[in-house]
This record gives sequence, structure tokens and C-alpha cells, in this order.
Amino acid sequence: MNILPVFCDIDDFCLVFEPRWHQQLLTVGERQRRRSTTLSLSEVMTIMVLFHSSGYRDFKTFYTQHVQQHLGAAFPRLVSYNRCVELQRGALVPFCAYLQTRQGECQCHGISFVDATAVRVCHNQRIHSQRVFRGLAARGKTSVGWFFGFKLHLVINECGELLGVRLTPDNTDDRRPVPALVKKLWGKLIW
Repeated sequence: MNILPVFCDIDDFCLVFEPRWHQQLLTVGERQRRRSTTLSLSEVMTIMVLFHSSGYRDFKTFYTQHVQQHLGAAFPRLVSYNRCVELQRGALVPFCAYLQTRQGECQCHGISFVDATAVRVCHNQRIHSQRVFRGLAARGKTSVGWFFGFKLHLVINECGELLGVRLTPDNTDDRRPVPALVKKLWGKLIW
């Protein structure tokens, strides 16, 4: 996969989205520092997209064995694995917004596919000690077993273009977000 077009698309989105997002955030009246991080928001989101399009089963292996060893030229200011996981929390809302804006151009032609996949946050033995996604992620079960994280619900058309996306805690039933995802679609829905 060529990283440059993916990064440019995400970076163009972040240049518009990030200032507007920071204006809409609620504050408690105190001034908040917004120091820039070593990895930019668009770099973190690009790494997330690369992980989900790779064949790796867990993010730690992908980051330590692929990104740090082979993509150092593309990301010259790489951070440790732990810091990258912390940065992902701040990229969750922009990442979902980015996916919403990248829905298919040809839209629905009468055949749509819906499915949900697990997005693991950490290994089951580390659930109680992990703090990054506390309050956002949940423990749930798939056909493979128990895990802690989120579920990514996607609807695509017959061309493979994205028609809808929803991110929920893992303990959410796969059927629950479907009515909202397919509200504007017509024809057959294949699950």
C-alpha cells in the first residue's frame, strides 16, 4: 500500500477538522494548553489506517515489527508503542469523523453489506491495568472469544465503497446500530 496518498488525504482532512473541533470542545473555564505532540494527528490516523489494512492481528506487533522497523523514513519522529497507544485516544473522534466523510460516491444501488469487526485495545490479562480507553471501551465476546475494546460496524455497497460506519463499545449487540446505519439505504441488505 502506498502511504503517501493515504497520508495526504488524512492530512487535508485534519487541517480543516482539527481547528473546528477544538472550537467546539467544552471547557471548564480554565485555559488549556494545546502543545503539539511528536506525532501529528494525521500521522497517528495514518498509522491506524495502515494497521487495519494490514494483515497483522494486534497493533503492538504491527507497530513494533512493521512501523518502527520499516516505516521510519515515512514517520521520522516515531514515538514508543505506549505513547502511540495514548495518542490513539485523542485520534478516536477525528478518525470516526474522517471515516464518515469518506463514504462511497456511487451510494446504494440496491445491494448493501453490513458487518462488525472487533477493534482490540489490549490483551485480556491487561484489562484491569490499562487506563487509556477506560470509560470508552468495554469487554465483550466474539466468536473467537472474549476481548476488551470496540466494535467497528461498517456498511458497504457492491463496489466496496463505504456507506456507513459506527464505532461502539464491544459489549454492544451487532444488530443495535444497524437501523441507524441503513436508514437511507434501499434494496437488499446482506449481513
